[in-house]
Amino acid sequence: MIISSRKKLGIMEQESLLSYSLLHDIELSKVLTDHGYNYDDLSYRQNPDFPESPAEYHNPQDYDYPFNGILTVSFFSGAGGFDLGFEYAGFSNIAAFEISELFSDTLRINRPNLRVFGPPSCNIDMRNRELITDILSNDLNIKAPFEGVFHGGPPCQSFSVAANQRFAKQGNKFKRVGYNHKDFGTLLFDYIWQINVFRPRVFIIENVVGLMTIDNGEQWSNALESLTDAGYELITPIFINSKFYGVPQSRLRLFIFGWLPNKKTLTLSSEDLFEVPCYKPLIKPLDKIPDHITRNHKAQSIMRYMELRYGERDHLGRVDRLNPSIPAKTIISGGSGGGGRSHLHPFIPRTLSPREAARLQTFPDDYVFSGPPARQFTQIGNAVPPLLAMKLARAVYQSFYA
Repeated sequence: MIISSRKKLGIMEQESLLSYSLLHDIELSKVLTDHGYNYDDLSYRQNPDFPESPAEYHNPQDYDYPFNGILTVSFFSGAGGFDLGFEYAGFSNIAAFEISELFSDTLRINRPNLRVFGPPSCNIDMRNRELITDILSNDLNIKAPFEGVFHGGPPCQSFSVAANQRFAKQGNKFKRVGYNHKDFGTLLFDYIWQINVFRPRVFIIENVVGLMTIDNGEQWSNALESLTDAGYELITPIFINSKFYGVPQSRLRLFIFGWLPNKKTLTLSSEDLFEVPCYKPLIKPLDKIPDHITRNHKAQSIMRYMELRYGERDHLGRVDRLNPSIPAKTIISGGSGGGGRSHLHPFIPRTLSPREAARLQTFPDDYVFSGPPARQFTQIGNAVPPLLAMKLARAVYQSFYA
């Protein structure tokens, strides 16, 4: 199929405007505006036809599961991807623990009735085990054994290969130090400690696949052993790629599921028949949709981008033109102190907007993100895709509560 926008610039006119911007040292955004255009009117030199996919794009709002009343608590909640998934699967989210003020703001904006334990109202650090225990016991009135679900993904930068592959191991910026990281290293064990204290009927741990390879797997084995010693049954840690569950993005993550013995076991839903290609959410209208803020690229960048073919990489900018006929590459979150990075739109030679990235993550269009665009990318890239979270939550419900 061929995708077109409202009034694409012809290549010759586009090249003329780019050259004018460079020659007169005028920002490209101003040149485009002065001629009645914007970045979405730009074109790649080559936009070959591609086959239309029978797969349908969905986000959790497209489903209508009944409320089941089962309580959940999220830890390291981020922007709320896991929380959204459980909510749309019918569960009742009663609290979220998040150390970042930016992420906490996003949670409060979108779910004002959710009890968010995070700054600025309170400083929550999972390493302060006694404080978290006190909140769970006295503020939330949770007693062991807790019949609901604990879920969360401890920050993964210190375990991630992708987050560190461009840095030398001897350099100051290399952070793949695993459990030795001063901020993130012990958080997995802090989370497990709360699980062992409150004994939720089911728990989920999500993380990057590199978690299992740090320290030759020794501390990872210790973590699993502490859970089995506490009486939990565990499914063999599994790697799940979101693209096999209806998410238009290739995103591989590690999941650990545990439950208190009750003659039941976890049965995950089957994978979708068709992978959803990334063009499906990216061709949906964006008029009056929040967080659709595109970057004002310089003319030099557009001149490079416009020559790329589907799937090719601009090495100077370290960005890839998405191939529209397959799921997108993983949305990159970036570090906790800076913004994430997006890919190049498959049909427009510019990077994606936060809203477009959120669609690739299956966030609903009415779910907004606090902060400037760069920090919105951080939140979006850190999240568990809500559609995947919903399907995992449904599997938990069907396996242990139905």
